Amino acid sequence: MEIACLDLEGVLVPEIWIAFAEKTGIEELKATTRDIPDYDVLMKQRLSILDKHGLKLSDIQEVIATLKPLDGAVEFVNWLRERFQVVILSDTFYEFSQPLMRQLGFPTLLCHRLITDENDRVVDYQLRQKDPKRQSVIALKSIYYRIIAAGDSYNDTTMLSEAHAGILFHAPDNVIQEFPQFPAVHTFEDLKKEFIKASNRELAL
Repeated sequence: MEIACLDLEGVLVPEIWIAFAEKTGIEELKATTRDIPDYDVLMKQRLSILDKHGLKLSDIQEVIATLKPLDGAVEFVNWLRERFQVVILSDTFYEFSQPLMRQLGFPTLLCHRLITDENDRVVDYQLRQKDPKRQSVIALKSIYYRIIAAGDSYNDTTMLSEAHAGILFHAPDNVIQEFPQFPAVHTFEDLKKEFIKASNRELAL
């Protein structure tokens, strides 16, 4: 059996931090792993901004509750689940994900956790492990699954490289240019075709 490993934000749902930046008007919060490859640097920057502006976890969750999956994402996940086992490998946080995962039908999600204080201020974050997307693919390969992965950012590229086949989806030009070894597509129909092409089984749209 083959497993489809997908990034979440930018692939199936909007970028949560960008949506929160637009709601609060704080431009610096628009930075994502498309812009800053080092996730620790990015998260420390985000936590510093939240602290500076006195923003709490509940403030972010209020914005997340208004978000919907990208157009075509729900149909794509349903299509994928009929043909593959599906696992979401994300650098988001369980404290963020519930409303969006509910709309996607709760596929398996492996991500991180936020640490808050008694006043609901986000004071730190806990990675599941170092390079978690790649490590997840290694683990799934160790139990003899074949992995096809799709993502859009720098933090997805080790996952794509470790998978038997990797696909860039909705990726910005800078990522596409730096990783030309991966096919790059921008619509869910084309992404379906890439999964079919990468599969070692006879599949149809």
